[in-house]
Amino acid sequence: MARDYYETLGVSRDADKEQIKQAYRRLARKYHPDVNKESGAEERFKEINRAYEVLSEPEVRARYDRFGEAGVSGSAGAGSPDDMSGFADIFESIFSGFGGAPGGQTQQRRRSGPVRGDDLRLDLKLDFREAIFGGEKEIRISHLETCEVCNGSGAKPGTRPRTCGTCSGSGQVRRVTRTPFGSFTQVSTCPTCDGTGTVVEDKCDACGGKGANQVTKKLKINVPAGVDNGTRLRISQEGDAGQRGGPPGDLYVYLFVNEDQEFHRDGINIISEIKISYLQAILGCRLEVNTVDGLVELVIPPGTQPNTVMKLENRGVPRLGNPVSRGDQMLTVLIDIPAKILPEERELLEKLAKIKGDRTGKGGLEGFLGGLFKS
Repeated sequence: MARDYYETLGVSRDADKEQIKQAYRRLARKYHPDVNKESGAEERFKEINRAYEVLSEPEVRARYDRFGEAGVSGSAGAGSPDDMSGFADIFESIFSGFGGAPGGQTQQRRRSGPVRGDDLRLDLKLDFREAIFGGEKEIRISHLETCEVCNGSGAKPGTRPRTCGTCSGSGQVRRVTRTPFGSFTQVSTCPTCDGTGTVVEDKCDACGGKGANQVTKKLKINVPAGVDNGTRLRISQEGDAGQRGGPPGDLYVYLFVNEDQEFHRDGINIISEIKISYLQAILGCRLEVNTVDGLVELVIPPGTQPNTVMKLENRGVPRLGNPVSRGDQMLTVLIDIPAKILPEERELLEKLAKIKGDRTGKGGLEGFLGGLFKS
């Protein structure tokens, strides 16, 4: 039986990204094969890595929360070069001391180089028909944009950041601990420059030395036909600005569809009901029914029974990614039998009931009406 990944990392199911990262760092350091030589440590280390791969990426974590291991089997957590580089950052920050100089040099280059901006999430509600037919939607987002005055350096125009004297520009400080089992190097983020490798002495007035500003903007996005609850749209490079010349992150728009009073969705089919009179059910008729495309004519055959389901082909939901192909609309026929009728109607029905009773041996209006429709 697959282990619970939250249990593997020792975090609650509502833990945020930072709590998951901290738990991973602590456990990975404890069970790394270069540190822990106990039996089973290597297998435990693999479990910890797998748990972090899944829980550190929002989309994969959401699938795991909904479907368990079956929803993420075969996936490698983030699955993109950017995400895997983030995983490597954590790994190297913990274990670069065990790998000698080459690992440490790689970490220095990574920290002092460009850093991709954070991804952002926006939840967007759609009306029922908007989800079916798609279209253009305008949204408002707030994200970090690179300061146009200092071009992201954080320094006043005409000046530039100086190399950090604490870490000599590496963005890291190292501490070597000698033990009877050997020397271990502990690497941590430089507290002076916060890992950037530089210090801004004369800060840009436009961004306060941050290199980016929080900006609210409007975007127009195209919603494909056939989207449903939980569909995710990726808007490239509309996340937060990157650092030190790094590319911006992406914006992920999660769609949620409002319910409709008349129509309900079942996959790519649309479910609805229509109510007709008992006379229309007995004699048959033609009438107009409502669809998401508007009114269409429907033929009710004579003798239609209650709860009969009739199909309107190609009146359902377009297939996501293939809008030419559509599902059907499934109409359940409800028959309205009146509680009260006019005297003239009763007289005619009693005559009809007598005729039917003479043929079948079962008389009476109630028996006649009850026998008109099968349960």
